[in-house]
Amino acid sequence: MINLAVIELKDIVKYLIKITVTIVVAVALTKFFSGFKTKLNVDKNSFLKCLDIAIPSIKLSEQKEENTTSTQQAKKPLKMALEVELSVLDSVEKTDVASLEAESDNSEKEDEETSESKTEELKEAETGLTTEVLETNVPEKYTSEYNGVKIRNETDNIKLTEEMLTPNVDVNTKDIVIYHTHSCESYTPTKNFEYKASGNFRTTDIKYSVVRVGTELTKYLEHYGYNVIHDTTLYDYPSYSASYDRSLKGVAKILEENENTDILFDIHRDAIGDSSYAPTVKIGDEEAAQMMFVIGSNGGGSKHDNWNENLKLAIKIQEKANELYPGLFKPIILRDSRYNQQLAKGASIIEVGATGNTMEQCLNSMKYLSKVLSEVLVEE
Repeated sequence: MINLAVIELKDIVKYLIKITVTIVVAVALTKFFSGFKTKLNVDKNSFLKCLDIAIPSIKLSEQKEENTTSTQQAKKPLKMALEVELSVLDSVEKTDVASLEAESDNSEKEDEETSESKTEELKEAETGLTTEVLETNVPEKYTSEYNGVKIRNETDNIKLTEEMLTPNVDVNTKDIVIYHTHSCESYTPTKNFEYKASGNFRTTDIKYSVVRVGTELTKYLEHYGYNVIHDTTLYDYPSYSASYDRSLKGVAKILEENENTDILFDIHRDAIGDSSYAPTVKIGDEEAAQMMFVIGSNGGGSKHDNWNENLKLAIKIQEKANELYPGLFKPIILRDSRYNQQLAKGASIIEVGATGNTMEQCLNSMKYLSKVLSEVLVEE
């Protein structure tokens, strides 16, 4: 009896050790596979098969001893352990799925809120508002006038005729390129638009320069259905000299890839470096920076076949601006230099405000300018 008792105790110890080792291995493997369960799509049956493959000795031991009562008793704790682990896996999977669904719902909600926010921010300019040009210390000068549009002819040899000023121009109005030869030009800082200056009213941060103004115009024009390419390259940095040579190459490359584009807007800021100069027009309850077209010509002797069409388009746009928002534009300036406007028959410089203006005023200008353009640049 004593010997039999010793043998049975050893067997029990053996089975307990085997069960303990098996449970530890099973738990470790279960935790290992739980991280990959969703990715690999592991279910309970495939998990058990993995255990059979990974620990063949368990399966072999079960086959040899499956008819013994002690083996059946030993398998019960293992199955219980596996069932516990698998139930944990199920719980984790359900939690992960619920979490992912919740994250997806939140993401969609955030996207909707962002979209709604953008929609709220983008308010088309109203018409029929009273306008008033605020006084500045710079007098208005002009040499010619067509239907209320004033032109200051600064060329040496061009004599403007009525035919030259009649805005009977035909251009592709669907595609527009916006760029900035003097990309670093900036404005008087405000609380909402403080920036690190890289020069006198200049910054390389495009969120605070004329590039930001171009971004606003792009946003509005796309809202009106135009195809817009906005080139945000810093053509005047690190060197201001030869800016037009660099922008010429950049824009020419854009036009090679977009052959039907006629309209090129080179957005600048008035170069007067005096913070007291802030040409402003009050439209309704808002203040907007005044703008000005600068048109190049062949007056300097360089070939420029498009200069008169460029001028006609500027006059056509300013006619509509005078109708909707009188004072939004200052007189058009015509100069001898080409300013890269030989590239297209709808090219121009648009100077938006001056150093004394704020970014808020210039962004307001883009709202009103886009409204004007939406009524002028209509597909025939």
